[in-house]
Amino acid sequence: MQMREDAADAPVELDACHPMFRDAPVGVEFNKLRKRLLRQMREALDTFGMVVPHRGGKRPKWLVGLSGSKDSYGLIALLLDLQWRGLLPVDLLACNLDQGQPNFPKHILPQWLDQNGIAHRIEYRDTYSIVTDKVAENATYCALCSRLRRGHLYRIAREEGCDALVLGHHREDILETFFLNLFHGGKLATMPPKLVNDAGDLMVLRPLAFCAEGDLAKFAEHMAFPIIPCDLCGSQDGLQRNLMKQMISDIEQRMPGRKETMIRAMGHINPSHMLDTGLFDFASLAPNSKTD
Repeated sequence: MQMREDAADAPVELDACHPMFRDAPVGVEFNKLRKRLLRQMREALDTFGMVVPHRGGKRPKWLVGLSGSKDSYGLIALLLDLQWRGLLPVDLLACNLDQGQPNFPKHILPQWLDQNGIAHRIEYRDTYSIVTDKVAENATYCALCSRLRRGHLYRIAREEGCDALVLGHHREDILETFFLNLFHGGKLATMPPKLVNDAGDLMVLRPLAFCAEGDLAKFAEHMAFPIIPCDLCGSQDGLQRNLMKQMISDIEQRMPGRKETMIRAMGHINPSHMLDTGLFDFASLAPNSKTD
């Protein structure tokens, strides 16, 4: 059996797995699902050059946001799977920001993280009270909640010496954001898989950019992740994002495969066939002069 050496120079079986997967299903269906998600994550990591060497020459370190949703569980599990296989030369620190929601089960994530030997930090900041105080009950909480949460995660990433904040947004999140911007923002934009924050000192990464939400839901079910529902934005009805989700789902049902086509289209943009004069110089466009 093939062997490799770990950081402590102790032999490790190549077909071993991270402790998180010790009780995972062994059937063909789960193995295909796991391999597909890993392949898609590796594609995103490679396509967008997410693994950037540390500025000081040290091994990169990523802060991985863990909310307790199916997506964030899938994110940390797949990253650790790649790391365990020697395919992700990055140190990972899981982080949960307890935002003070009523009835939030504070014990679930620390217990799960400890059981699986995952390095982590739990931070308590009562952003829930701020959001509910500043935003009207019939308005959307998501924007303010997200800004407050992101600010704290940036701070924590800096305190922990991390190079990047890694988030669990998947293919459908990216598509929904695109249509939200198209219909309500009057622009063509979405969540980029990789960006640098406004301060210029941290990257924001979305390695699940090519992963389907349905696959992540099945993965979470197979892995029996202890899902924690959101009691803030997740409790609101009639959100525009929900309408976008339904619209995209309807399109996929009528024309299977359109989600994959749309996400690929975002990587094949022809500026000369759009209307943005900032991306293409239409004013100087003219036919070649003819000579006699």
